[in-house]
Amino acid sequence: MDKSELSDILKGCVAGKRKAQARLFEAFSEDMFGVCMYYSKDRTDAEDTLHEGFMKVFQNIRQYGAKGSFAGWVRRIMVNTALEKFRKKQQMYALGDEFECYEDIDTANVINDISAQDLIHLIRELSPKYKMVFNLYAIEGYSHKEIADMLGISEGTSKSNLARARYILQKKVKQHYYISSSKVQNE
Repeated sequence: MDKSELSDILKGCVAGKRKAQARLFEAFSEDMFGVCMYYSKDRTDAEDTLHEGFMKVFQNIRQYGAKGSFAGWVRRIMVNTALEKFRKKQQMYALGDEFECYEDIDTANVINDISAQDLIHLIRELSPKYKMVFNLYAIEGYSHKEIADMLGISEGTSKSNLARARYILQKKVKQHYYISSSKVQNE
């Protein structure tokens, strides 16, 4: 979609025209659904987040100031919508000081053998609190301070939940690698 077409659609959305809203949804829903999936427990939850997020986009479209990309603005709304849903459902607690990652996992061969789709699937299997912190930190690029402020937790809780998420993912990746490589050897 070129800039003039997007500009026309945005003008229509500001005017409350349903046809323009449908065109905007059609243009951005596929990419934003992927964003919502990062933060959702399943497809239905992601669809709910997507629809809630687009309702907010349409309600706040006048606030988009054309500073930066429109897709980035919509993405931020989707992430914030997912965060709001998460905060309503979850309580996050710091892990005890006894948690440390001693297991050294050799990832040299694993990186070459795991697909992006498999990795995304493994991330989706994380518990909601670990997945939320992992995605905000690793995918969205927020700092622990920003994550702590967004989720109403301490920076230490954010750090410990990220460390635990990474540890769990390392174990899952290692398990996935050994299962995949043993299948290849048995064939």
